Amino acid sequence: PQYGLVFDAGSTHTALYIYRWPADKENGTGIVSQVEACTVSGPGISSYADDPAGAGASLKPCLDKAMKIIPAEQQPQCYMEVYVGEGGHGQQGVREGGRTWKVPQGLLSPQNLEGRDRDCDSLQVRLTLAALWGQFSFAEKWEHPQDTEVFGALDLGGASTQITFKPGITIEDKNTSVFYRLYGTNYSLYTHSYLCYGQAQALKMLLAALYQGSPSSQQISHPCYPRGYQENITTADLYDSPCVHAPSPPSPAQVLTVTGTGDPAACTVAIQRLFNLSCGANRTCGFNGVYQPPVRGQFFAFAGFYYTFHFLNLTSQQSLNDVNSTVQTFCKKTWAELVETFPQEKTYLHRYCSTAIYILTLLLDGYKFNEQTWSSIHFSRQAANTDIGWTLGFMLNFTNMIPTEALEHGKGHQASLWAGAVSFIVLAMV
Repeated sequence: PQYGLVFDAGSTHTALYIYRWPADKENGTGIVSQVEACTVSGPGISSYADDPAGAGASLKPCLDKAMKIIPAEQQPQCYMEVYVGEGGHGQQGVREGGRTWKVPQGLLSPQNLEGRDRDCDSLQVRLTLAALWGQFSFAEKWEHPQDTEVFGALDLGGASTQITFKPGITIEDKNTSVFYRLYGTNYSLYTHSYLCYGQAQALKMLLAALYQGSPSSQQISHPCYPRGYQENITTADLYDSPCVHAPSPPSPAQVLTVTGTGDPAACTVAIQRLFNLSCGANRTCGFNGVYQPPVRGQFFAFAGFYYTFHFLNLTSQQSLNDVNSTVQTFCKKTWAELVETFPQEKTYLHRYCSTAIYILTLLLDGYKFNEQTWSSIHFSRQAANTDIGWTLGFMLNFTNMIPTEALEHGKGHQASLWAGAVSFIVLAMV
């Protein structure tokens, strides 16, 4: 079997996925199965921008686990190539040909290079993205789906969100069209990545908008936070993202008090203001004027979509009315009620209402799902013991570029025995 390691280096977390597929591929594409998923401890590799050695140290436990899984004769040598994808943001880079980066010092632990060529100057990292879509080969079973069986993908990360699906019409904007060839079949898909509309950055934009619309320079009333919840933040924290623009140079030491009011209706209105929902004449779009054909077919909604709805017990194909009712009821609970009901979730508990309403706004107003198409969304984390995410799509597509192992020619006998046998046969015939 062949092995592939893919790092999901997101804005809020990092994970290593280990995949395996038989060397004999199916119509040019590997029948990929997931062997292991290892979550890197800490806030993610992106937090080590000023400490490359620390980034390498954070990856060491997961890399050590990989070295125990992959047979020693197949473990990467010094001049291996590591492909690191960061969901969504690499899309334009790939289309433009990509950029090549050197691995920071410390990416590979020293003992993994023991006894090998230590001259690793040519070790490369390529930032790339392969859009995830619904034709998977779960459980090492290969099937060619009909067009109506190709699942779309809805991904919600910390910094960006992506939508990918096979539309029922011709894609008008070629900048949103991608071509894939998997298992000998060609696919033309619609895809787009919205930077700054991942859940963490969107909620940061929301907080900044509430502050800028507040009559007080030190108080922020937050309708999405539960009534009775209060926290202090600094203006430096509020404007520490390129997704949030300060109206004027803020005082980094200014402390702001955020107070929850528990008003889901006002929360919905505030979140809707983050989106530009108007489209040009004779043009269908998602939001912010980006072209999007009407959604079609079944969809997997994973990552942030799944984790938030899983917390609210909304991953069992509930109707849109039931989802709305559950979210409204949750958002009206006080902070004291939530802490009593969910004592283990205190760190992120105040954000679940904001995220849930944001997800509903994104799916319904942004991506244009409605009551009829809502039932086509499957909020899932795994299928057939395989994590659903862009890393699997990347690995499937990447196997297309790895040549199948060439067959070796050999004889059934040693050369001397073969020559002796032929000589005996010839002599007997004579």
